[in-house]
Amino acid sequence: QVQLVESGGGLVQPGGSLGLSCAASGSIFSRSDMGWYRQAPGKQREWVAGISRNGGTNYADSVKGRFTISRDNAKNTTYLQMNSLKPEDTAVYYCNAAFLSRVFWGQGTQVTVSS
Repeated sequence: QVQLVESGGGLVQPGGSLGLSCAASGSIFSRSDMGWYRQAPGKQREWVAGISRNGGTNYADSVKGRFTISRDNAKNTTYLQMNSLKPEDTAVYYCNAAFLSRVFWGQGTQVTVSS
């Protein structure tokens, strides 16, 4: 079993930056592929970025060049650095871990981009 706890959300002005963290419990973090998703009000949850257990990264086109995903296996933590934020980035951001055929989710953290 894996428990994921996101932190770092908040209110930021357009053009600003925010960093999210996802702390994982359990012993399988280093063998898990990690991802960030988001869900805006009235919209479906969408994939934002992913990092494989080997460190390979990929991003949704909407955030490419602005967001950076990373991981620290020693701390069992995944990060999402978000720069040049736009109002359309406003959403609840969820951390996701995939290990073999199992998928785990965090409870989410709110990010609001507004002046």
